[in-house]
Amino acid sequence: MIANRILSASDVCVRYGKGCPHCYELTGAAQETNICSKCGTIVALNHVDINLDAGHTLGIIGESGSGKSTLLRVLCALELASSGDVIVKDGVIETNLSKLNPSERRQQRDRRFGIVHQNPHLGLNFRFSAGGNIAERVLAGGILNYGEVRRRATGLLERTRVPVERIDESPKNFSGGMQQRVQISKALAIDPLILFLDEVTSGLDLSVQARILDTILEIKHRLKLTIIVVTHDIGVVRMLTEQALVMRFGQVVEAGLTDQILEDPQHSYTQELIYASL
Repeated sequence: MIANRILSASDVCVRYGKGCPHCYELTGAAQETNICSKCGTIVALNHVDINLDAGHTLGIIGESGSGKSTLLRVLCALELASSGDVIVKDGVIETNLSKLNPSERRQQRDRRFGIVHQNPHLGLNFRFSAGGNIAERVLAGGILNYGEVRRRATGLLERTRVPVERIDESPKNFSGGMQQRVQISKALAIDPLILFLDEVTSGLDLSVQARILDTILEIKHRLKLTIIVVTHDIGVVRMLTEQALVMRFGQVVEAGLTDQILEDPQHSYTQELIYASL
């Protein structure tokens, strides 16, 4: 891998169903379907490649059913690809996520990745307090001293602009925007190698969206984070990312620098997405 390359995915495929030799050729952007006409298998990812360097932010754009959420799940070790390789580099250590068993993939998620879900119920334990959710991740990272755990939780809430006096309150009492901030705090608790953001502003009021994005930008620059953003929102990609790829029916139809893609889209589908957002 290149010296500062932190993630490399090559020829990644995911399909759901019995499969047949024709699945990949009969699906994809050109065929305008992700369902194999021969066997009915759903092809969620069709030979996808990604390269991401440390400190960069990649936006994955696409409509519902494009494969972007499946790709995120594969990249953060929540799901195993049907074929292909996903290699993560942490210092001099390279790990192929595609070769790991479920327990090993869970260890990778716990130690290297921070994930912020669209639905806070997927990322937060509502039986715990805001501080307790963060403490759970801090403890997983090996910090066992109560005072240190409390200090770290307090600092993370301050960093994401959550009132510290609410540290012992359940997230179920928080607004949607505040729940997302607690999720971000929790995701940052282990100083993740890569931070994954899955439609983090979807469903929030525009003013709340703007504040969440400002918080992410501030954290990104302060901590020099490597981030992968999955979204259907062109504005989020424009604001947060330097690189972007556009997906349709499980395939990448366009990839490159965000400014170039948004200002001069080459693929007709990318053009449709951008024009629809104006």
